[in-house]
Amino acid sequence: MNVFDIVGPIMVGPSSSHTAGAARIGFIAGLLLGEPAVCAEIKLYGSFFKTYQGHGTDKAIVAGILGMKPDNPKLRDSLEIAKAKNLSITISQANLENAHPNTAVITLYDAGGKSVSIQGASVGGGNVEITRINNQPVSFTGQYVTLVVIHRDVPGTIAKVTEKLSARRVNICNFRLSRNQKGGTAVMTIEVDGTLDRDVNDSIMKLPNILHSTLIMPN
Repeated sequence: MNVFDIVGPIMVGPSSSHTAGAARIGFIAGLLLGEPAVCAEIKLYGSFFKTYQGHGTDKAIVAGILGMKPDNPKLRDSLEIAKAKNLSITISQANLENAHPNTAVITLYDAGGKSVSIQGASVGGGNVEITRINNQPVSFTGQYVTLVVIHRDVPGTIAKVTEKLSARRVNICNFRLSRNQKGGTAVMTIEVDGTLDRDVNDSIMKLPNILHSTLIMPN
């Protein structure tokens, strides 16, 4: 635990869990889509749903989707900004079991019809845990430099991705693979020590069988 876990992050809003963490979940969803969203389906669970209007959770998530960090003063106006950008938003209650009480399920669509869905929880102090991407189980916090690689489940794909990191002497500290079925779509989440240049992500995107790769930098 560091001092920011105790005093909380620099942010706009009344609650590190309900605003700062919520904004971070929305921000990661926007990164994973990779293009401006035109439609956002936001489902809130537990205390997120019960108190979202009073705590500004809806504004925070939408601000994150628009690319704002928790300390952006425009966070308060995110719903109006989204409307001006023709971003359609629906908010409803999530039907989940055994989820963290501050959980959001966000599905985003871009103008070309591409979509991404994530489930994430705000676990306190502005920290988050992402637990699902496109309905596949994952686990990462965004506190490390993280690569999220969506790919076809083809032999050799993992080796090609990790070779890109090894060639740059990047140390992997956490690795997880999830797939819906053999030969289907899989998700790699790779957390690394230190820094990572964005050109590494660009080179991974060019590999065979890679559908999308996203570089997520720490808070």
